[in-house]
Amino acid sequence: MQGVTLKSRATAFACAAGALVFILSLVLGQQQATDVMGIGRLLIVAILCGTMSWAAARRNVATTAAAIDSASERLIAAAHGDLHSPVPHDISAELPDLAVAMESLFSQVRTNLDHVQTLALFDQVTGLANRASFCRQVERLLADSGEDARGALFFIDLDGFKAVNDTLGHAAGDQLLARVAGRLREVVMAQVSAGIRDPVLGRLAGDEFTMFFPHIPGHGGATRIARAVQFALRERFDLGSQHVDLGASIGIACYPDHGDTLSALLRSADIAMYHAKREGRGRAEMFTAELALEAADRAELERDMLLALQRDEFLLEFQPQIEIGSGRIVTAEALIRWAHPERDLVMPGFFVPVAEESGAIVALGDWVMSRVCETAARWSQAEVGQRIAVNISSRELSQGDFFLRLRHAMATHRAPAHMLELEISESLAMEMDARVLEQLNALRQDGVRIAIDDFGTGYSNLSRLKELPVDRVKIDRSLVRDIVISAEARTICSAVVGLIQGLGLEVVVEGVETEAQMEMLRVIGCTLFQGYHVARPTGEEDYLARFAPDRRSQRQAV
Repeated sequence: MQGVTLKSRATAFACAAGALVFILSLVLGQQQATDVMGIGRLLIVAILCGTMSWAAARRNVATTAAAIDSASERLIAAAHGDLHSPVPHDISAELPDLAVAMESLFSQVRTNLDHVQTLALFDQVTGLANRASFCRQVERLLADSGEDARGALFFIDLDGFKAVNDTLGHAAGDQLLARVAGRLREVVMAQVSAGIRDPVLGRLAGDEFTMFFPHIPGHGGATRIARAVQFALRERFDLGSQHVDLGASIGIACYPDHGDTLSALLRSADIAMYHAKREGRGRAEMFTAELALEAADRAELERDMLLALQRDEFLLEFQPQIEIGSGRIVTAEALIRWAHPERDLVMPGFFVPVAEESGAIVALGDWVMSRVCETAARWSQAEVGQRIAVNISSRELSQGDFFLRLRHAMATHRAPAHMLELEISESLAMEMDARVLEQLNALRQDGVRIAIDDFGTGYSNLSRLKELPVDRVKIDRSLVRDIVISAEARTICSAVVGLIQGLGLEVVVEGVETEAQMEMLRVIGCTLFQGYHVARPTGEEDYLARFAPDRRSQRQAV
């Protein structure tokens, strides 16, 4: 109120009212005041009227004004954070409706603040500490730990969770995450019962969970806790009518051996967890110095790949698929190589897995697609009657704009659709959603051929296979490796080839390395082959010189 309260204003108003009544009394009674005694009586009456008016006005107005002043002061206190002090009694007495409204307002604000604090500290799906809360608690424990303290941080990544989200939906995925959190709580409580103090459990993001135990005696204790987590998460989860089997890849970092700060521990545990993933999932791995060096090498490799794209250090080699009966070259598979300035020619098995994990595969795939489309356009103009096949990774296909980028590359280089063939892995083909199937169908109708690569390495589903927009199936080398020496291998391979051909699809056998394998496969009924026995991958110039010397006759033969 800046020094002038409503109460002081009310007092001034009462004084003015009393003075006004006093003056009116004098004016109205002056005709009866003819002598000194009359004037005296008139003054006494005027003073009494003025005083009574002043007292009445002051009592009614000032009391209400004081209550309003109290309400103003209480609201100012609330604005500065005091939401718990009661509403003053004079407000309840003079302005009961206002008092009730203020109490209701303060209660609602307290509830909202509590809810905001809950949102800020806890994950809404699992009820565990969220990333910010987990980090804050662990940092406080590390700051309070003594010089001899020994602890462990666990980085837990669920195996197979993405498939649950994709097949059952995100609601089922959230339900599963809540069940996982419940089992992790049971593990933590069991450790608390065993005497391990002050554990912290949280969900970092997605299907990643973390646990920190500030008091664990040695690496052996950390390993035992990791085994308990794996045992808890291996049990089947029941989601209504659905049964889900999960596992977990766990990375372990011990304090202070593997880091004396939270960021260092998280980095070490993350490195160990990814090593567990690469070693086959469902494992628990302790961080080591060797893993740190490996992670540093992988980080350097990622940086080098991005620089290699800028410096145009990648190149394509081509390997033919030959129809043995006629000797006709049907397709040339484009295979990426890295002409590293400080190494020999680097094969894709060395850098593609790293590109898949880091996400660089998207940029790498765009380079390959652009180069393949450019090559296909040149081959078409030169009348080389061979398609060019290119592998598409799951990471690329999961990009929402992949098909838009592919069609842009085709349009930019004017690559004919019939010159291109997309190879998709078996496991990816079995999991494709409706959006991808629709886009592949559209490409196929335009003339692009679709092939399933590495068939026989995943969970083959022949009933699913007949529903896919597919032209060809490439049998993986693992099915033909022992075909010459093993009757069982011959039986399996013959059955698979017969079923695929029965669906009206072409069969291409890759990984053929000997004449004996080829002869056995010809007996089974195979005619299209790819492998080192047929031809090794080579650069474009050598490939064309060897496999397309007469380009016009090659086109006419097709």
